[in-house]
Amino acid sequence: MAEHILFLTGKLAEKSLHRVLESMQPTEFTYEVRQLGVSVAALMTTQIIEKRLTETEHAQKVIIPGRCRGDIEVLSKVLKLPVERGPEELKDLPAYFGQVDRKADLNNYDVQIFAEIVDAPTMSVADIINHAQKYKEDGANVIDLGCLPSTHFPHLSESVQALKSEGFMVSVDSLTPEDLVIGGKAGADFLLSLSEKNLWVLDKVDSIPILIGDPPSDARSLYRAIDILSKQGRNFIADSILDPIHFGLTESIVRYRNLRKRYPDIEIIMGIGNLTELTHADSAGTNALLLGIISELEIRHVLATEVSEHCRYAVREADLARRIMYASRIDSIPPKGYDNGLMALHERKPFPYSIDEVKEFAAEIKDPNFRIQVSDEGIHTYNRDGMHTSTDPYEIYPKLNVEDDGGHAFYLGVEHARAQIAWQLGKRYEQDEELDWGVATKSASDDDLSQFKAAGTTMHTRKTRKDKRLKKKK
Repeated sequence: MAEHILFLTGKLAEKSLHRVLESMQPTEFTYEVRQLGVSVAALMTTQIIEKRLTETEHAQKVIIPGRCRGDIEVLSKVLKLPVERGPEELKDLPAYFGQVDRKADLNNYDVQIFAEIVDAPTMSVADIINHAQKYKEDGANVIDLGCLPSTHFPHLSESVQALKSEGFMVSVDSLTPEDLVIGGKAGADFLLSLSEKNLWVLDKVDSIPILIGDPPSDARSLYRAIDILSKQGRNFIADSILDPIHFGLTESIVRYRNLRKRYPDIEIIMGIGNLTELTHADSAGTNALLLGIISELEIRHVLATEVSEHCRYAVREADLARRIMYASRIDSIPPKGYDNGLMALHERKPFPYSIDEVKEFAAEIKDPNFRIQVSDEGIHTYNRDGMHTSTDPYEIYPKLNVEDDGGHAFYLGVEHARAQIAWQLGKRYEQDEELDWGVATKSASDDDLSQFKAAGTTMHTRKTRKDKRLKKKK
C-alpha cells in the first residue's frame, strides 16, 4: 500500500504546491495538501502547526515547509507521526523525492519585443537586414526603424519593403508625420508615434498606430486620442512614456498604472530605453524589474534599444525576462528559480562544497594533477602533495613548482584567474569550464556531455616538451 503524505503549506504557496505535486505524478506515495491559514509558508512554526493541525486523518508522514522553525522531533511526538522538513524551494520537491529536477518551461510569453535600429537612416538596406536578423535571434518580434531628427531617410520605403520580404514585422519610429506616411504606405505594421494632433496620418495608411499624449507625458491628451480611435473601431497601442530617473520615473510608472485601470482591455506598450540607457547599472537587473512591472500591468508590448555599450544585450535580456515573468505569473509565485540567465554577476548557490568537504576530497588524491575548487574560504588547489588555500592566486603559484613547464603554468594561471573571479563575485566555478555569465555571453552550441572534450593547446605544448626531453636523453 502506498505511503500517504500530508503536506503543510501557507496560503500563498498552496496553488504552487498542488501544481508541483501534480507535475511529479505518478509517485510511489499518495498525498494531501493542508493549508494552515498562514500567508507565507516560511513563517510557519512547529508551535503554529501544533495548534492548528487538529487531525491528520490517514497520513503516515507529515512534510512541513523547509524554512519552518521549531523542534520537529517534539512535533513528531505530538502528532504521533514522522515529520520532515521539505526543501526550501517548492521547485526542489522532485529532487527531494529522488526525481530528476524538472526544467522550467520558458517557451511561452505574452509580450512582444519591438527592437529599435536607432540609426537606420545612416545604414544601408543590407546592413539593416543583418541588424534585424541579429535582433530576431535575440528574441525580437518587431523590427523598429528609428528615424533621426533632421536626417533624411531616402531608403525608408525600400528598407520597410526589404524587411517585410524577409518575413519581419516592421514599425517605423519618427517624430515626423511624413515619415510615418511613407513607412505605412510601404507596408509597416506599426507606426511610432501618433498623438491626437496628427491622427490624420491614419487616413492614408492601414498601419497600427502607437498613441502618445501631446506633450508625451500628458495623460489626458493620450486618453482623448484613445477615445477617438476606440469610437472609430481602429486598432491601436497606447504608450504613457517611461521617463528617466529624476525626470519623472515614478510618476510615469503611475501613469501606466492609471492607464491600465482606466482602460482594462486596451493594448499598451512601454519603451524601456529611458531607464536602461540612461542609468549606468547592469541592464539585466533593470530589464528584469521593468518586465516584472509590465507583467503585473498586463502590458503586451515593449520597445527595447541597444544604443549604449552597457545595453548591448538589452533585447536578449528582455526576451528571457518576459519568459520568466510569464511563467512566474502563471505559477503564482515570485520570479525566482526559473533561470539564472539574468544573474550575470552572482549565483544562488555559488559554493556547493565547504572547506571541510574540499579537504576530504584532497585527502583522497593520489596523483600529481592539480584540482582546483572554490568555497567561501577562498581558492583551494591540491594534489597528492597537499592543499593550498588563498584568495590570491599569486600566493599559490610559488607552491606549485611549475616554473619549468610553461604550458602547465599557463593553464593553471587561467584556471586560477577564473577561480578568483568566481570567489570574488560569488559564482559557480568548475575546473576546465568557462564561468557562466548568463545572457551576457552566448555559447556557440550546447556542450554535448556524451562526447569527450578535445585536449587543450597547453596539453599539446606539454607533450611536445616531454618528447623533446626524451630525444635529448637518447
